[in-house]
Amino acid sequence: MSVQTWTWILVGVTFALYFGIAIWARAGSTKEFYVAGGGVSPLANGMATAADWMSAASFISMAGIISFSGYDGSVYLMGWTGGYVLLALLLAPYLRKFGKFTVPDFIGDRYYSNTARTVAVICALIVSFTYVAGQMRGVGIVFSQFLQVPIYWGVIIGMAVVLTFALLGGMKGITYTQVAQYCVLIFAFMVPAFFISMQMTGNIIPQIGMGGTVEGGEFLLDKLDKLHVELGFSEYTSGKKSTWDVFAITLALMTGTAGLPHVIVRFFTVPKVKDARKSAGYALLLIAILYTTAPAIAVFSRTNLIETVSNTSYSEIPEWFKNWEDTGLIAWADKNGDGKIQYVAGSALEGKKPVYTDARGVSGERMVSNASEAKNELYVDRDIMVLANPEIANLPNWVIALVAAGGLAAALSTAAGLLLVISTSISHDLIKKQLKPNISDKGELTAARVSIFVAILIAGYFGINPPGFVAAVVALAFGLAAASFFPAIILGIFDKRMNSQGAISGMVVGIVLMLFYMMKFKLNMFGGGTSEDWWFKTSPEGFGTICMLVNVVISLVVSRMTPAPPQEVQDMVESIRIPSGAGEASDH
Repeated sequence: MSVQTWTWILVGVTFALYFGIAIWARAGSTKEFYVAGGGVSPLANGMATAADWMSAASFISMAGIISFSGYDGSVYLMGWTGGYVLLALLLAPYLRKFGKFTVPDFIGDRYYSNTARTVAVICALIVSFTYVAGQMRGVGIVFSQFLQVPIYWGVIIGMAVVLTFALLGGMKGITYTQVAQYCVLIFAFMVPAFFISMQMTGNIIPQIGMGGTVEGGEFLLDKLDKLHVELGFSEYTSGKKSTWDVFAITLALMTGTAGLPHVIVRFFTVPKVKDARKSAGYALLLIAILYTTAPAIAVFSRTNLIETVSNTSYSEIPEWFKNWEDTGLIAWADKNGDGKIQYVAGSALEGKKPVYTDARGVSGERMVSNASEAKNELYVDRDIMVLANPEIANLPNWVIALVAAGGLAAALSTAAGLLLVISTSISHDLIKKQLKPNISDKGELTAARVSIFVAILIAGYFGINPPGFVAAVVALAFGLAAASFFPAIILGIFDKRMNSQGAISGMVVGIVLMLFYMMKFKLNMFGGGTSEDWWFKTSPEGFGTICMLVNVVISLVVSRMTPAPPQEVQDMVESIRIPSGAGEASDH
C-alpha cells in the first residue's frame, strides 16, 4: 500500500481511539473538566504528563534542530530534561499541597491579591498562546505532507480535532486521551530509530548505534564530522555558541519548564501528594526514552540527508525530495546551472522561507524567486527531519505513516493541554474568581468551553502564520514562563516575606522585557537587529534567564520596601513546606 493509504489508516484508527476516549470520559462537572476529578492513577498520570510534555517541539523539531546545529542543539535536551526534574522536585509537591490547580489561582491566593491573579492570567495566556502556536504549526506540517493538503488546511483540521476532545472531556478526557497518545507517539518515534540504527550501524539500540561504527569501521560521528568539514560547515560535534549563551538558554528552558501552567496542573489530577511525586517519577522515565533517542535520530537523519542529496543530479533525486518540495519545506535553486544539488555552508535563500514561482526549472525543480547569492543551493526546514527521515532511509511505507500518526499525537496532546490552561485561566481565574463569583457550576463549564473555542481560533492563526520553526517558537514560550511565573512561584513557596507588591512588579517587568526582546530580535519589530546587537550577547531563546533574574531582584527589593504579607499568609506558606508524611498535610 502507498504511504498515503497507510497514513489514512493509521491516523484514522488513532483518531477514532482519541474520540472514543473523549466520549467515554466526558466531563460532567468543573472538577472533572479542570483536574479530571482528582482520581487519576500515578502511572496513567505519568503517561499523560509525558505526552503533554513531549510536544511537537520534542517529537518533530528537537531532533531536527540538533541535526543542523549539532553540539549546540544539546541545550534543548539539557534544558527541557533538567527543567522537568526541577519542576518535579522543587515545585510540584508544594503546589499540590497548596491545593490550587492553576498557576493564577496559586498566585492570587498566595499573594492575597486579585491584581496579582489578573497579571498571572495575562501571563498564562501569553505563554500558552506562544506555545500552542508551535503545536498547531506541527499539526499543519504533518497533515500537509502525508494527507497532501496545504499547511493552512492541515492546521484547520488539527483545530477541529483538538476542539472536539477538549470540549467534550476537559481534563478528564484529555488525560486519558494523552495516555493513548503517549503510546502512539513513543512507538512511532522508536520504531524508525530501531530500523535506521540497525541499517546504518548494525546495532538495533539507537543510543548505542549513534556512537557505533558504520561500514568500513569508521565511527558514525567521525564520518559526519568529515562530511560537515568537506561541505564547509563546522564539525558536527563542536559548538559555535558561546558558553554564556548555552548556559542562558539551558537555564531559561529549565526555569521556563518549572513555570509552565499546563504541566503544573497535571499534579492535581492524582488523589494525594505522594501520588504526585510518583507520577513525576514515571513521567521522567517515560520522557527519557524519547529524549535519549532524539540525538541519535538527529545524527542518522543528518548523515542520510547529506549522502542522499549533496551533489546529486535532480533528475536522480529520490521521490521523497519532490514530495516534500511540494510542501514548501525544502527547496533547491540551481545557481550554477549544472543540474546538481550543491549543499554547502551558507543561506540558500534571501529570507526564512522559499518564495515559489509558477515556473519550473530546466531540471523540473520548483523555481524560487528569493535565492541568495551564497553558493549553497539547498534550503531545508528543520521541522521535516524527523518526518522525512524514514523516507530518506527507504523504510517501509507503514513506518513512514506511523511517524505521521506519532507527530500528530505529540502535537495534539500538548495543544489540548494548553487550550485547557487558556480556558481555565479565563473561566475559573478571571470569571469565577473575580468578575462573577456567584456563577453556577454549569455556567462556569459553559464559559470554559466558549473560551476553548475562541482560543483555538487564535492558536490556528498563529499556526498558519508562525514566527519560526516549531522548537524555536516553543523555546520562546519557555523564556516567557521563566521571565514571569518561575520567580513568583519559587519565592511564593520559599520566601514568607514575599508580598503582592513584589510579585506583581516582578511579573510585569519580567514579561514585558521578554516580549520586547523577543519582538525586537526574533520578529524584527522595533527596528530589528542581528546577533551582533544582542544585549549581553544573549540570544532571544536565552534572554528569559536575564528577565528571570531581573524579576527576582525587583520582587525581592520591592517586597522589602513594602509591608510584609498578613500573618495568615505567612503561616500558610510555612504549612505547605511540611515534609510529606508529617501529618495530615500530605493527604491534602
